[in-house]
Amino acid sequence: MILFLLGLVLLAAGYVFYGKLVENLIGPDDRPVPSKTKFDGVDYLPLPHWKNMLIQLLNIAGIGPVIGVILGIKFGEIVFIIIPIGNIIGGAVHDFFAGMMSIREGGANMPFLIRKYLGKRYAFCFSWFMVVMLLLVVAVFINIPAQLLSNMISGDQSVFWPMVLVIFAYYIAATLFPVDKIIGRIYPFFGAILILSALAILGVLIWQGAQDPAMLHESAAFKAAKFKDPIIPMLFVTIACGILSGFHATQSPIIARTMTSERQGRQAFYGMMVVEGVIAMVWAAGALAIYNRMPETLALAPAVVLKYITETFLGRWIGAFTVFGVVVLAITSGDTAIRSLRLSLAEMCSIPQKSLKTRVLLCLPLIAAVTGLLIWSNASAKTFGYLWNYFAWANQVLGASMLLAAIVWLKRQGKPLAAALIPGAFMTFVVIAFLLYHPKLGCGMDLTYSYLLAGGLTFVIIMDLLHLPAEDK
Repeated sequence: MILFLLGLVLLAAGYVFYGKLVENLIGPDDRPVPSKTKFDGVDYLPLPHWKNMLIQLLNIAGIGPVIGVILGIKFGEIVFIIIPIGNIIGGAVHDFFAGMMSIREGGANMPFLIRKYLGKRYAFCFSWFMVVMLLLVVAVFINIPAQLLSNMISGDQSVFWPMVLVIFAYYIAATLFPVDKIIGRIYPFFGAILILSALAILGVLIWQGAQDPAMLHESAAFKAAKFKDPIIPMLFVTIACGILSGFHATQSPIIARTMTSERQGRQAFYGMMVVEGVIAMVWAAGALAIYNRMPETLALAPAVVLKYITETFLGRWIGAFTVFGVVVLAITSGDTAIRSLRLSLAEMCSIPQKSLKTRVLLCLPLIAAVTGLLIWSNASAKTFGYLWNYFAWANQVLGASMLLAAIVWLKRQGKPLAAALIPGAFMTFVVIAFLLYHPKLGCGMDLTYSYLLAGGLTFVIIMDLLHLPAEDK
C-alpha cells in the first residue's frame, strides 16, 4: 500500500517540478501555431484547450495502461515505483518533446521529424516501420474492444464480428471527417467515462487498502507465480503505456495542429501522460489485489482478470460501466491511430488532405490491410499473441527513435541534452537488449551478453548523434 501511494505522490510531484524544468528547457512562447498558420478546416483548426487535453489523453491512453499493467504487475510491487519514475523522466518527457517539436515544424508527423533530425536513410526505414506498427495498433484496438463488448453483450464471442464491423466503421468515419466533427464532439463524453471509471477503482482500492494493507503487498502465492524474466528489458516492453510509449509520438501531432498556443504544451503533453500514469497505477493495484485474493486468477488472461477486478470491487453493474471505460480507452486510441496513419502517409507521399475524395482514396488500402490483419490475428490465440508481441516491441522502437531525434533537436539549439539523452539512451538499450535476449522474437542470447552488446551499440549510437554538426540554431 505504501509503494502504491508513494508512486501516486511521485507522479504529482513530477508534473509540478520536473515538468516545469523540461518546459523551461523547451521554452514555449507566443509564436503563431499551426492551427492559425495552416488552417484547413480538416486537420488544422483551433480547438478549446480543455478539449485538446481530453483528446490527447484518450489518444494516448489505449489498452496499455490497463491490459499491459494487469500483466506487468506480475513483475512485483517494484512496478509501483518504476511506473512513476519512468513516466516522469521518460514517457512524459517523450510526449512533451514529440508535441512541441511537431508544433515548431508546422504540425509535422514523426516521419518528417525523424528525417530532419536523424537523416534520410534512417527515416526511410523508420517511416515504413511506423506504418506497419500503426496497422498493428489499429488491428489490436479493434480486436480487444470487440472481444470485451462481445463478453458484455452475450457472454461469448457470438457477436464478435458484428462488433468488429461497428468499431471499424467508426474508425473510418473518425479519420475521414474533420477533427472537430466527430472526435471533438464525442471525446468529452468518452473522457468522462474514462475518468469516472478510474476514480471508482481508485476510491475502492484506497478504502479497502486502508483496512487491509496486505492487499497491495505480494502474497506467498503471488511471489511463487511472479515473472522470472529480467525487469530490464522485459518490463519496459510489457508495460509501455504509463511508462513510455512510442505510439504517443504518432498521436501528439494531432493536437499540435489544433492547439491555440505553445504555452498549453506542458498541460496537454506532459500532464496528460502523467494522468495516464495514474490510470496505469490504479489498474496495476487492482490486479495485484485480485491476484492476492484469488490466486487462481494468476493463470488467467489479462482481459479475464479485468472482469474479476471490476466485478469484485464495484459489483456487476458498476463493473460493467468500468469495463466500458476500458473499451473507450481502446476505441479512442484506435480511431486516432488510423487518422495518424492517414496523415503520415499523406505527408510522406505529398498527398493533400483537404479534399474528402483524396482522404477516401488514401484510406482504402489501409482498410484492406487492417481487414487482413484482423482475419489473420483471430485465426487462433497464437496468432493474436504474435500480433501483440510485435506491436509491443515495435512501439518501443518508435519511442527510442523519437527521443534520439529530440537529442539532436536540443543539440542544434545549443541546449542541455540530459532531459532527452537519459531516457533516449535507456530506451535504445532496452529495445536492442530485448531483440538480442528474447528467445522467440529475438536472438535468444544469454542475458549478460545481451546487456554487453546492447550497451556497446547504444554507446556507439549516442556518440554518433553527439558528434553530428550543430545546425539550425
